[in-house]
Amino acid sequence: MQALMEMQIGASEVVQVLDTGCAVLPPESPLPMPEQSLRKGRLHVPRQRTAPLGIGLRRFYLIGGTMSMSLIATWVMLAVMWPGGINVLEGCLLVLFMFLFAWVTMSFASALAGFFCMVFGGGRKLGIDPQMPLPDLHTYTALLVPTYQEDPCRLLAGLQAIYESLSETGQLEHFEFFVLSDSRREEFGLAEEREYAALCERLGAHGRIFYRRRADNTGRKAGNIADWVRRFGGAYQQMLILDADSVMTGDTVVRLVAAMESNPDVGLIQSLPVVVGGRTLFARMQQFGACVYGPIIAYGVAWWHGAESNYWGHNAVIRTKAFADHAGLPALPGRKPFGGHVLSHDFVEAALIRRGGWATHMVPYLQGSYEEGPPTLTDLLIRDRRWCQGNLQHAKIVTAAGLHWISRMHMLIGIGHYFTAPMWGLLMLVGIAIPLVGDGIDLTAGMHFSPAHYWHGRTDGDVLWIFTFTMFVLLAPKLLAYFALLFKPYERRACGGALRVLLSILLESILAALMAPIVMYLQSRGVFEVLAGKDSGWDAQQRDDGKLSWSVLLRSYGGLSVLGVLIGALAYTVSPPLAMWMSPVVLGMAFSVPVVALTSHRLVGAVLRRWGIFLIPEETAPSKVLIRVAELRRARQP
Repeated sequence: MQALMEMQIGASEVVQVLDTGCAVLPPESPLPMPEQSLRKGRLHVPRQRTAPLGIGLRRFYLIGGTMSMSLIATWVMLAVMWPGGINVLEGCLLVLFMFLFAWVTMSFASALAGFFCMVFGGGRKLGIDPQMPLPDLHTYTALLVPTYQEDPCRLLAGLQAIYESLSETGQLEHFEFFVLSDSRREEFGLAEEREYAALCERLGAHGRIFYRRRADNTGRKAGNIADWVRRFGGAYQQMLILDADSVMTGDTVVRLVAAMESNPDVGLIQSLPVVVGGRTLFARMQQFGACVYGPIIAYGVAWWHGAESNYWGHNAVIRTKAFADHAGLPALPGRKPFGGHVLSHDFVEAALIRRGGWATHMVPYLQGSYEEGPPTLTDLLIRDRRWCQGNLQHAKIVTAAGLHWISRMHMLIGIGHYFTAPMWGLLMLVGIAIPLVGDGIDLTAGMHFSPAHYWHGRTDGDVLWIFTFTMFVLLAPKLLAYFALLFKPYERRACGGALRVLLSILLESILAALMAPIVMYLQSRGVFEVLAGKDSGWDAQQRDDGKLSWSVLLRSYGGLSVLGVLIGALAYTVSPPLAMWMSPVVLGMAFSVPVVALTSHRLVGAVLRRWGIFLIPEETAPSKVLIRVAELRRARQP
């Protein structure tokens, strides 16, 4: 193996990477990547050439519509509570209601725009037309696969499928591949070297697929990519960033790169990855939601993002010079978790590229981009804890000089996403506390009390209107997604037909409601941990089916279950109607262990698949590249 890795291969030269094993790399082509200042800077090119017509009106619709509906709902809520004056608790509830209602209303307004784009065919841009012949390429692109202690067989199966798919387009000569390892454990490094050598041998890809493992993984994934840019970026006009679980068709890759070539002022194009490969109930539920709800959400945000779209860190093509000139991330002042290296680097890199005068776009209509989701709720929440810290870290970046206001909005939305969890919890608690405190209820008297009685006693019609409208705004994106699917015969049939899709949406909504209190509690805990200074660390992600033991489940969720039982018992002691009113939250908490266990089971997912529940087109009619990935992974299994 050592001899194989150290031999000269074609135009490539071997570079010893300190004590981390051997690397096979092309000649270096350095590209300066200066660290950017957050204190100084200005916005170059306030309006991009590729911005859609009427982008200002689109954003006025989103923000104006959100504010209008939120103010109306808040005014009605104020009228409900006004008799007798507004006390401190009622004032707190009003503020919480206003912010949370605005949050869900903005999602609704964006989804509504996405629905019309999907149904009536709007939103295509940058000259990308999947129905047209494949364009010819004239530049060189590097496909980068950063990895950190991933299964190399699984990782390189995906890379091989992409390689073969690109070869079928006849334009493979415009691409080179880099496996950029940050693995620390020696057994992972040795396995990566072994599998890399075998891959090159199978494909005859010496001189086209390269590998290196960093001696110092400073900066995590962002530092990994920055190291490549500074050493090799000068030889490639574009780089396409992939995650360890990413797969893309050659057709999609070529069209993305061609769009970069034909739009020299575009710095980044983000595709919409479809979540695939899930086998547990949780994973299949998540990928069904991403398949059905994801497109109208993505079409909606792309519609009002315009040339200021966000970046998700993978399955995106980036102009290498734009990235090198403007996306060098500084270390944030202070100690972790708010200081140090930027964790959620993708949002910041997109914002800095846009500040530098380059357009950033999302193209949700271009199919052939895939990723895998976490197999269990536990794995999702572990990942979510890291994202929580990264997003809250953006509080130090959102005021950076020269950022486009939409870039600032992206960061504020990311921060707000995590604060909504404790805000929902506070809204529920304050809603219970107001009648308890305001009416002077004697808890020892065992009165049959429910907050619903209190609120109905205020103004029946107004309370019912607020509740109905809030539920409509919450559920409307799912309904719009269902109606949009009905307009697409192929996708509708591939998802099992209209009836099975509707049943899947109902089951997904029930499961999501059961898991919502778990997510709310753990996200709230994550926010408080970050504010208290606790760092999330950096661990390898679980990508195979999660098999959670009961001991792990009890350790992770047993306390939450006990808390749910205690709250339910206390509520019942006060009043059975109060316990009934709180039951949606209490049941989710009390049954958190069996709910997580059930949704983590592959057998349940398989049964539902046989029944046609949670089907997605990538299961019923998978693309050639997905079939190839599955074949390669099976072949490499011991």
